[in-house]
Amino acid sequence: MNPIIKPLAALAFAACSSAAASADPVRWTTYRIPETGTSVEIPVSIFSDTAGRPDGHGQRFQTSDGRANLTVQSAPNDAQDSPSRFLAKKNPPPNIQYKRVTSRFFAVSSYKGDYVWYNRCNFAGGYAHCVLINYPRAWERDWDGIVTRISLSLNRS
Repeated sequence: MNPIIKPLAALAFAACSSAAASADPVRWTTYRIPETGTSVEIPVSIFSDTAGRPDGHGQRFQTSDGRANLTVQSAPNDAQDSPSRFLAKKNPPPNIQYKRVTSRFFAVSSYKGDYVWYNRCNFAGGYAHCVLINYPRAWERDWDGIVTRISLSLNRS
């Protein structure tokens, strides 16, 4: 292949491979759950459609093509479970690729078929304040920064 065409072809493929790869900058906003004080930065230019409500308090969002989704949720932690115990009760799959558990939060991620799933929950005020993200595995590299920003912005105001 022509040495000039090869980089252009790679660039074109990357631009089409995910909703995150766009000529327009990603637009972010803070989503808040008033009942619990949960807040998180979400890329509204990516998760542009609402997709119902989860258990507890919060909102589900999805991409316009429905291939990726984000749930922001506050679930009661009536048993006052530690992050480790709360996660164990959710019966996560055995093939978790990434797992970090502290006394204040857990973050787990893995693959389910052709999709990546990521879940982080912070524990405060009797609630698990969580984000859950599912997106195509082919987008993983492009979405690392997006998932990291969402995850690290999860907070209880």
